[in-house]
Amino acid sequence: MTYIFLQHYWWFVVSLLGAILVFLMFVQGANSLVNSLGRTDGGRRLVINSTGRKWEFTFTTLVTFGGAFFASFPLFYSTSFGGAYWLWMAILLTFVLQAVSYEFQNKLGNILGPSTFRFFLVLNGIVGPLLLGCAVATFFEGSNFIVEKDNLIDARALTPVISRWANASHGLDALLNPHVLVMGLAVMFLARTLGVLYVMNNVEDVEVRSRGRGRLIGAAVPFLLLFVYYLVHLLLKDGYAVGADGEVVTEPYKYLNNFLTMWPLAAGLLAGVVCVLYGIGRTILAKDWRYGIWPAGAGTVLTVLALLLCAGWGQTAYYPSTADLQSSLTIANSCSSEFTLRTMFYVSLLLPFVLAYIAYCWYKIDARKLDREEIESGHAY
Repeated sequence: MTYIFLQHYWWFVVSLLGAILVFLMFVQGANSLVNSLGRTDGGRRLVINSTGRKWEFTFTTLVTFGGAFFASFPLFYSTSFGGAYWLWMAILLTFVLQAVSYEFQNKLGNILGPSTFRFFLVLNGIVGPLLLGCAVATFFEGSNFIVEKDNLIDARALTPVISRWANASHGLDALLNPHVLVMGLAVMFLARTLGVLYVMNNVEDVEVRSRGRGRLIGAAVPFLLLFVYYLVHLLLKDGYAVGADGEVVTEPYKYLNNFLTMWPLAAGLLAGVVCVLYGIGRTILAKDWRYGIWPAGAGTVLTVLALLLCAGWGQTAYYPSTADLQSSLTIANSCSSEFTLRTMFYVSLLLPFVLAYIAYCWYKIDARKLDREEIESGHAY
């Protein structure tokens, strides 16, 4: 195992966690539609309890994703999480509100009332995926930061800070980029699409399922339009290539060239898109078919994984700087030491067992479809 192999391996692990996180955001997507999917109080409780069975998976994956980034690419962690902290704090705040809302909306002594906490769930369902999608878009569009590693050895430096944000917005400036917003909106509508598909599969209620098909069309159409627009933009835009000497330069059609050079990524992207379209299309056309979450979910993981790998592999700067091009982060200049990556590699061999345990827990939780009888039994959010 060479150092270069370990760098590419850990970018794959981080990308896989990111792809799984985007899929698991069906929890947020369904919550954003809780009022239109549920409509009645009983229907809303069905939707909330359906997602309430899975919200821990999403939150845990988000934390694991951040932890993996910290351990394998610490310079990105300090630059993005430490510099663009207003963006990340807004994301984390909505997820904290989500966790609190599940637990307290129907507790005795809740002076705010259930509707307040349901509003927090809707807020998390809209803002969470939107801002996470915007954060992912900065891997391609760039962010406004400067890296100065010499500060660690410069005695004149007042504080040994390696990286700093180039303006006072601390990440919120990304929202002024229209292409970043397009990606954020695409992820939000994707989460809604997956949320509807999951609820239709998980909830045993005729009224909720009948409304799901209409909500599915309303979420899938804008998602597809936004995603196709951003994908075309990505393939035609200039990218950020890394030369043999480590210098970062702009290269026309860089991401298109990456997909052409690394054809398995292009194949994974195409397969993922086809799976998503199949899951959506068959659910809309076949009234009695309610398993669209599985092909669409698998397609989401494949698509996001291919995009994230394209951002970091192929001598590409995965976190370009719009303030100073040479401050851009690559998997080579932002990773941990070879010893750290190698040690973590052996630990990561346990990952398949963890995924198998998650799959088993998922199966046991969903062994019985959720219905109104279970909600009324008292074991519910």
